[in-house]
Amino acid sequence: MRGLAGKVAIVTGGSTGIGRAIAERLCEEKVSVTFSGISDGGVGAEKELLAKGLPVQFVQGDMADEAFCERLVQETLARWGQVDFLVNNAFSFIAKGADATREEWLRMMNVGPIGYATMARCVVEPMKARGGGAIVNLSSISAHIAQPDRWTYNAAKGAVNQLTRCMALDLAPHHIRVNTVSPGWIWTREVLKAAGGDRAKWGPVWGKFHMLRRLGEVEECAAPVAFLLSDEASFITATELMVDGGYHGMGSEGLGETSSFAGSK
Repeated sequence: MRGLAGKVAIVTGGSTGIGRAIAERLCEEKVSVTFSGISDGGVGAEKELLAKGLPVQFVQGDMADEAFCERLVQETLARWGQVDFLVNNAFSFIAKGADATREEWLRMMNVGPIGYATMARCVVEPMKARGGGAIVNLSSISAHIAQPDRWTYNAAKGAVNQLTRCMALDLAPHHIRVNTVSPGWIWTREVLKAAGGDRAKWGPVWGKFHMLRRLGEVEECAAPVAFLLSDEASFITATELMVDGGYHGMGSEGLGETSSFAGSK
């Protein structure tokens, strides 16, 4: 994709799942990537990517820690000398309703939208020094719908969408574009855990939530992120790209398997 080669990106939460796929895809586009992770599991991910000859750096820390956000940017600058892209992906998955504690609410927001905002603040000056840049915030279809016992997660993801629009407005004069990618059900660690590791059983069941009749793969989220960072998306900002297999577009009728058109499908 145009405008990616030779650039530098920070990908938060890049050790596993969607974040790992994004980091790897960007490296394949000849972007140098610093990725973060809360556990030391990122060390193994870094070794695997380096073994493939990909330009990566892992920095361990908690996105709820403002000092770590600042250090993540500084270590990126120390290693690569610039920052062109930011992918805010790290998020705390606390799915609770009325029983959520205040501490759980604060954790949810501090890692999520507040962590996103902190990282954006930290990269503005390095991006301005490069004449501009691009930010992609990972949100979710959960930002748009009600789900049982999901006050915390869905509210935090909803905040990400509004944050993206405000970021895009304020950063546009600095030639920094800001967009959102909102995945549907993707085969991540959390989803696979919920399936008890049995994709064959639960894939068709959950696939009925999507027009495409299947769950997405992490690589299918990485490609849209790379696109939004690239010059191919040079006139796109404050936009949410739904990567959800049609989940958000369906009504209560579902796939319409009992409609008069069912026989032609």
